[in-house]
Amino acid sequence: MDLAAAKRATATTVSVCLPARDEERTIESIVREVSRSGLADEIVVVDDGSTDRTAEVARAAGARVVAESDLIPESGPGTGKGNVLWKSLHACQGDVICWLDADLRNFRAEYVGRLLEPLLSRPEVVLVKACYERSFEGAPTGGGRVTELVARPLISLLFPKLATVVQPLGGEYAGRREALEVLPFVQGWGVELALLVDVVERFGHDAVAQVDLGVREHRNRPLDELAPQALAIIVTALRRSGMLESHHALVELLRPRLGDTDGIAVDATAVEVRERPPIVTIPAYRARRRAPSAQPPPPPPPG
Repeated sequence: MDLAAAKRATATTVSVCLPARDEERTIESIVREVSRSGLADEIVVVDDGSTDRTAEVARAAGARVVAESDLIPESGPGTGKGNVLWKSLHACQGDVICWLDADLRNFRAEYVGRLLEPLLSRPEVVLVKACYERSFEGAPTGGGRVTELVARPLISLLFPKLATVVQPLGGEYAGRREALEVLPFVQGWGVELALLVDVVERFGHDAVAQVDLGVREHRNRPLDELAPQALAIIVTALRRSGMLESHHALVELLRPRLGDTDGIAVDATAVEVRERPPIVTIPAYRARRRAPSAQPPPPPPPG
Protein backbone atom coordinates (compact mmCIF):
# COMPACT_ATOMS: atom_id res chain seq x y z
CA MET A 1 0.00 0.00 0.00
CA ASP A 2 1.29 3.44 -0.94
CA LEU A 3 0.80 5.16 2.41
CA ALA A 4 1.83 8.60 1.18
CA ALA A 5 -0.82 8.37 -1.55
CA ALA A 6 -3.37 7.12 0.97
CA LYS A 7 -2.62 10.09 3.20
CA ARG A 8 -3.17 12.48 0.32
CA ALA A 9 -6.32 10.70 -0.84
CA THR A 10 -7.88 10.83 2.61
CA ALA A 11 -6.45 14.28 3.45
CA THR A 12 -5.12 12.82 6.69
CA THR A 13 -2.45 14.62 8.67
CA VAL A 14 -0.21 12.72 11.07
CA SER A 15 1.49 13.83 14.27
CA VAL A 16 4.10 11.51 15.73
CA CYS A 17 4.52 12.25 19.42
CA LEU A 18 7.10 11.05 21.94
CA PRO A 19 6.39 11.62 25.63
CA ALA A 20 9.84 11.79 27.18
CA ARG A 21 11.67 12.20 30.45
CA ASP A 22 15.44 11.84 30.61
CA GLU A 23 15.80 9.91 27.34
CA GLU A 24 18.77 11.71 25.75
CA ARG A 25 20.46 8.41 24.88
CA THR A 26 17.71 7.08 22.62
CA ILE A 27 15.52 9.95 21.48
CA GLU A 28 17.75 11.24 18.68
CA SER A 29 17.71 7.99 16.71
CA ILE A 30 13.93 7.63 17.08
CA VAL A 31 13.25 11.18 15.88
CA ARG A 32 15.54 10.70 12.89
CA GLU A 33 13.90 7.39 11.97
CA VAL A 34 10.43 8.93 12.19
CA SER A 35 11.59 11.76 9.94
CA ARG A 36 13.05 9.25 7.49
CA SER A 37 9.66 7.54 7.20
CA GLY A 38 8.32 10.59 5.34
CA LEU A 39 4.86 10.06 6.86
CA ALA A 40 4.91 12.48 9.78
CA ASP A 41 3.55 15.96 9.18
CA GLU A 42 5.11 16.88 12.51
CA ILE A 43 7.25 15.22 15.17
CA VAL A 44 6.48 16.46 18.66
CA VAL A 45 8.38 15.64 21.84
CA VAL A 46 6.51 16.50 25.04
CA ASP A 47 9.23 16.85 27.65
CA ASP A 48 8.00 15.78 31.07
CA GLY A 49 10.50 17.64 33.23
CA SER A 50 13.72 16.08 31.96
CA THR A 51 16.89 16.92 33.85
CA ASP A 52 19.23 15.72 31.10
CA ARG A 53 19.65 16.91 27.49
CA THR A 54 16.50 15.22 26.15
CA ALA A 55 14.93 18.46 24.88
CA GLU A 56 18.16 19.74 23.32
CA VAL A 57 18.93 16.45 21.57
CA ALA A 58 15.38 16.04 20.28
CA ARG A 59 15.27 19.59 18.93
CA ALA A 60 18.59 19.15 17.16
CA ALA A 61 17.28 15.96 15.55
CA GLY A 62 14.34 17.85 14.06
CA ALA A 63 11.51 17.49 16.58
CA ARG A 64 9.37 20.29 17.94
CA VAL A 65 9.81 20.17 21.71
CA VAL A 66 7.10 21.32 24.10
CA ALA A 67 7.34 21.29 27.88
CA GLU A 68 4.50 19.47 29.62
CA SER A 69 4.23 22.29 32.15
CA ASP A 70 3.54 24.83 29.39
CA LEU A 71 0.51 22.97 28.03
CA ILE A 72 -3.00 23.87 29.22
CA PRO A 73 -1.81 25.34 32.54
CA GLU A 74 -5.39 26.30 33.38
CA SER A 75 -6.25 22.60 33.69
CA GLY A 76 -4.18 22.38 36.88
CA PRO A 77 -1.16 20.27 37.73
CA GLY A 78 -0.94 16.62 36.81
CA THR A 79 1.61 13.84 36.80
CA GLY A 80 2.35 10.64 34.95
CA LYS A 81 2.62 9.38 31.41
CA GLY A 82 -1.12 9.57 30.80
CA ASN A 83 -1.12 13.24 31.75
CA VAL A 84 1.55 13.87 29.11
CA LEU A 85 -0.40 11.92 26.48
CA TRP A 86 -3.56 13.87 27.28
CA LYS A 87 -1.73 17.19 26.96
CA SER A 88 -0.09 16.06 23.73
CA LEU A 89 -3.51 16.13 22.06
CA HIS A 90 -3.36 19.89 22.58
CA ALA A 91 0.25 20.18 21.43
CA CYS A 92 -0.18 18.10 18.26
CA GLN A 93 -2.15 19.17 15.19
CA GLY A 94 -2.63 15.97 13.22
CA ASP A 95 -5.85 14.08 12.50
CA VAL A 96 -3.99 10.96 13.63
CA ILE A 97 -1.71 10.83 16.66
CA CYS A 98 1.02 8.20 16.67
CA TRP A 99 2.60 7.78 20.11
CA LEU A 100 6.01 6.19 20.59
CA ASP A 101 7.94 5.48 23.77
CA ALA A 102 11.17 7.47 23.83
CA ASP A 103 13.37 4.71 25.27
CA LEU A 104 13.29 2.33 22.29
CA ARG A 105 16.65 1.05 21.12
CA ASN A 106 15.76 -0.63 17.84
CA PHE A 107 13.15 1.67 16.31
CA ARG A 108 13.01 1.72 12.52
CA ALA A 109 11.30 4.12 10.11
CA GLU A 110 9.06 1.39 8.69
CA TYR A 111 7.29 1.04 12.04
CA VAL A 112 5.53 4.36 11.50
CA GLY A 113 3.96 3.07 8.30
CA ARG A 114 2.88 -0.16 9.93
CA LEU A 115 1.10 1.72 12.70
CA LEU A 116 -0.63 4.05 10.25
CA GLU A 117 -1.72 1.61 7.56
CA PRO A 118 -4.90 0.30 9.27
CA LEU A 119 -6.03 3.87 9.97
CA LEU A 120 -5.48 4.89 6.35
CA SER A 121 -7.14 1.83 4.84
CA ARG A 122 -9.93 0.86 7.24
CA PRO A 123 -12.30 3.63 8.30
CA GLU A 124 -13.78 1.53 11.12
CA VAL A 125 -10.40 1.39 12.92
CA VAL A 126 -9.77 4.13 15.47
CA LEU A 127 -6.86 2.63 17.46
CA VAL A 128 -3.85 0.63 16.27
CA LYS A 129 -1.73 -1.21 18.83
CA ALA A 130 1.75 -2.53 18.12
CA CYS A 131 2.46 -6.13 19.03
CA TYR A 132 5.93 -7.56 19.43
CA GLU A 133 8.17 -9.85 21.44
CA ARG A 134 9.66 -8.22 24.53
CA SER A 135 13.38 -8.82 25.01
CA PHE A 136 14.85 -9.07 28.50
CA GLU A 137 18.50 -8.80 29.51
CA GLY A 138 19.79 -10.07 26.19
CA ALA A 139 17.16 -12.78 25.71
CA PRO A 140 14.64 -12.32 22.86
CA THR A 141 11.70 -12.91 25.21
CA GLY A 142 10.93 -12.50 28.89
CA GLY A 143 10.14 -8.79 29.04
CA GLY A 144 6.74 -7.31 29.75
CA ARG A 145 6.57 -8.58 33.31
CA VAL A 146 3.72 -6.29 34.37
CA THR A 147 1.79 -7.30 31.26
CA GLU A 148 2.15 -11.03 31.87
CA LEU A 149 1.84 -11.07 35.66
CA VAL A 150 -0.78 -8.34 36.16
CA ALA A 151 -2.53 -7.09 33.03
CA ARG A 152 -3.02 -10.45 31.33
CA PRO A 153 -4.71 -12.10 34.35
CA LEU A 154 -6.92 -9.03 34.92
CA ILE A 155 -7.97 -8.94 31.26
CA SER A 156 -8.75 -12.67 31.36
CA LEU A 157 -10.91 -12.17 34.42
CA LEU A 158 -12.59 -8.83 33.73
CA PHE A 159 -12.27 -8.07 29.99
CA PRO A 160 -12.02 -11.45 28.17
CA LYS A 161 -12.95 -9.83 24.84
CA LEU A 162 -9.56 -8.08 24.95
CA ALA A 163 -7.60 -11.31 25.41
CA THR A 164 -6.52 -11.23 21.75
CA VAL A 165 -4.59 -7.99 22.28
CA VAL A 166 -0.95 -9.04 22.45
CA GLN A 167 0.51 -5.93 24.11
CA PRO A 168 -2.28 -4.14 26.00
CA LEU A 169 0.24 -1.96 27.85
CA GLY A 170 2.51 -1.26 24.87
CA GLY A 171 3.56 2.34 24.32
CA GLU A 172 3.56 2.28 20.51
CA TYR A 173 0.10 2.97 19.11
CA ALA A 174 -1.82 5.34 16.88
CA GLY A 175 -5.35 6.68 17.02
CA ARG A 176 -7.79 9.02 15.37
CA ARG A 177 -8.06 12.37 17.10
CA GLU A 178 -11.85 12.37 16.79
CA ALA A 179 -11.93 9.25 19.00
CA LEU A 180 -9.13 10.13 21.41
CA GLU A 181 -10.44 13.57 22.23
CA VAL A 182 -13.76 12.27 23.59
CA LEU A 183 -12.20 9.78 26.01
CA PRO A 184 -10.89 10.38 29.55
CA PHE A 185 -7.20 9.74 30.17
CA VAL A 186 -5.84 8.05 33.26
CA GLN A 187 -2.87 10.20 34.25
CA GLY A 188 -0.47 7.46 35.33
CA TRP A 189 0.64 4.05 34.08
CA GLY A 190 -2.94 2.84 33.64
CA VAL A 191 -3.46 5.02 30.57
CA GLU A 192 -2.87 2.33 27.91
CA LEU A 193 -5.21 -0.20 29.50
CA ALA A 194 -7.90 2.43 30.09
CA LEU A 195 -7.76 3.68 26.49
CA LEU A 196 -8.01 0.14 25.17
CA VAL A 197 -11.02 -0.68 27.34
CA ASP A 198 -12.70 2.66 26.58
CA VAL A 199 -12.19 2.44 22.81
CA VAL A 200 -13.74 -1.03 22.67
CA GLU A 201 -16.58 0.00 24.97
CA ARG A 202 -17.42 3.08 22.90
CA PHE A 203 -16.51 2.09 19.33
CA GLY A 204 -16.58 -1.72 19.33
CA HIS A 205 -14.01 -4.50 19.16
CA ASP A 206 -13.40 -4.00 15.43
CA ALA A 207 -12.22 -0.46 16.14
CA VAL A 208 -8.90 -1.86 17.41
CA ALA A 209 -6.25 -3.25 15.05
CA GLN A 210 -2.84 -4.76 15.78
CA VAL A 211 0.37 -4.66 13.76
CA ASP A 212 3.53 -6.70 14.28
CA LEU A 213 6.72 -4.72 14.97
CA GLY A 214 8.96 -7.70 15.65
CA VAL A 215 11.06 -7.45 18.81
CA ARG A 216 10.91 -4.47 21.16
CA GLU A 217 14.10 -3.44 22.92
CA HIS A 218 13.95 -0.82 25.63
CA ARG A 219 15.10 -0.13 29.16
CA ASN A 220 13.91 -2.83 31.55
CA ARG A 221 13.09 -1.50 34.99
CA PRO A 222 13.92 -3.23 38.28
CA LEU A 223 11.12 -4.90 40.20
CA ASP A 224 10.85 -2.19 42.84
CA GLU A 225 10.02 0.31 40.07
CA LEU A 226 7.46 -2.03 38.52
CA ALA A 227 5.36 -2.42 41.67
CA PRO A 228 3.79 1.09 41.44
CA GLN A 229 3.05 0.46 37.77
CA ALA A 230 1.37 -2.84 38.65
CA LEU A 231 -0.80 -1.13 41.27
CA ALA A 232 -1.85 1.52 38.76
CA ILE A 233 -2.91 -1.22 36.32
CA ILE A 234 -4.90 -3.01 39.02
CA VAL A 235 -6.73 0.16 40.07
CA THR A 236 -7.49 1.05 36.45
CA ALA A 237 -8.85 -2.41 35.66
CA LEU A 238 -11.04 -2.50 38.77
CA ARG A 239 -12.41 0.97 38.06
CA ARG A 240 -13.16 0.21 34.42
CA SER A 241 -14.92 -3.01 35.44
CA GLY A 242 -17.09 -1.17 37.96
CA MET A 243 -15.63 -3.09 40.91
CA LEU A 244 -13.91 -0.04 42.41
CA GLU A 245 -15.42 3.37 42.88
CA SER A 246 -14.21 5.82 40.26
CA HIS A 247 -12.82 8.84 42.05
CA HIS A 248 -10.01 11.27 41.42
CA ALA A 249 -7.50 10.42 44.12
CA LEU A 250 -4.01 9.05 44.40
CA VAL A 251 -3.47 5.63 45.91
CA GLU A 252 -0.51 4.43 47.94
CA LEU A 253 1.69 1.40 47.52
CA LEU A 254 2.63 0.17 50.99
CA ARG A 255 5.81 -1.85 51.43
CA PRO A 256 7.55 -3.05 54.58
CA ARG A 257 10.60 -1.00 55.43
CA LEU A 258 13.79 -2.95 54.91
CA GLY A 259 15.70 -3.56 58.11
CA ASP A 260 12.66 -3.10 60.34
CA THR A 261 12.85 -6.27 62.41
CA ASP A 262 9.75 -5.38 64.39
CA GLY A 263 7.68 -5.48 61.23
CA ILE A 264 5.65 -2.39 62.06
CA ALA A 265 7.08 0.25 59.72
CA VAL A 266 6.02 0.66 56.10
CA ASP A 267 7.06 2.97 53.30
CA ALA A 268 4.29 4.54 51.23
CA THR A 269 4.71 5.40 47.54
CA ALA A 270 2.05 7.59 45.92
CA VAL A 271 0.71 6.08 42.70
CA GLU A 272 -1.00 8.30 40.13
CA VAL A 273 -4.44 6.99 39.15
CA ARG A 274 -6.37 10.24 38.75
CA GLU A 275 -8.05 10.92 35.43
CA ARG A 276 -8.20 13.82 33.03
CA PRO A 277 -11.58 14.50 31.44
CA PRO A 278 -12.08 14.20 27.68
CA ILE A 279 -9.92 16.98 26.31
CA VAL A 280 -12.71 18.17 24.03
CA THR A 281 -14.35 19.51 27.22
CA ILE A 282 -11.42 21.91 27.80
CA PRO A 283 -12.15 25.42 26.41
CA ALA A 284 -8.52 26.09 25.40
CA TYR A 285 -8.43 22.91 23.36
CA ARG A 286 -11.70 23.66 21.59
CA ALA A 287 -10.52 27.19 20.82
CA ARG A 288 -7.28 25.95 19.33
CA ARG A 289 -8.98 23.32 17.20
CA ARG A 290 -11.30 26.00 15.77
CA ALA A 291 -8.46 28.39 14.97
CA PRO A 292 -7.63 28.72 11.26
CA SER A 293 -3.94 28.52 12.13
CA ALA A 294 -4.35 25.07 13.69
CA GLN A 295 -2.66 23.34 10.81
CA PRO A 296 0.39 21.11 11.02
CA PRO A 297 3.72 22.48 9.82
CA PRO A 298 5.34 20.99 6.74
CA PRO A 299 7.07 17.65 7.36
CA PRO A 300 10.69 17.82 8.52
CA PRO A 301 13.34 17.00 5.91
CA PRO A 302 14.70 13.44 5.92
CA GLY A 303 17.85 13.06 7.94
